[in-house]
Amino acid sequence: MFIHKIDNDLSLKLVDLGDAPRIFELTDNSRDHLKEWLPWLDYTTELKDTEDFIKAGRGNYAEGKTLNAAILYNGEIVGIGGFNNINPANKTAYIGYWLGQDYQGKGIMTRVAHALTDYALTELKLNKVEIRAAVGNAKSRSIPERLGYVEEGTIRRAELLYGQYVDHVVYGMLAEEWQGK
Repeated sequence: MFIHKIDNDLSLKLVDLGDAPRIFELTDNSRDHLKEWLPWLDYTTELKDTEDFIKAGRGNYAEGKTLNAAILYNGEIVGIGGFNNINPANKTAYIGYWLGQDYQGKGIMTRVAHALTDYALTELKLNKVEIRAAVGNAKSRSIPERLGYVEEGTIRRAELLYGQYVDHVVYGMLAEEWQGK
């Protein structure tokens, strides 16, 4: 079981089926807020959808392909953070995250992204971590920028988001760059 303490009030833990009711409740209560930048909200309409997400994620974690972790803030699940993809052959990982709307502005996600970056580059011994965010998603883009990630470029029409394509900005952090921070 993956459990990673970040600091006194923040930690990550591998999601399990027992977390499904809280994660679905958080998703449902933050639906309008999250829908602006996340395309999966229309496919998460009942508890079973969250349970299916957790089951798939646990299977992928067992195969070393992903890591979906619950973000625990003062012991309460407030979002999800982890690696949407881990590529052992290329020694890369792609961080993804979302946070319930009531927990924004507390520095939670910056600390989570820092911890995930450090875990990937020091514990997993990967060479590179990427964070991708829609060009217009200023809050999400500010996280890798605060952490010193390098803006590597823009992928045009990277994601279909509710009938419209959005471009993604790609941020990267190399292991040797992280060691110097």
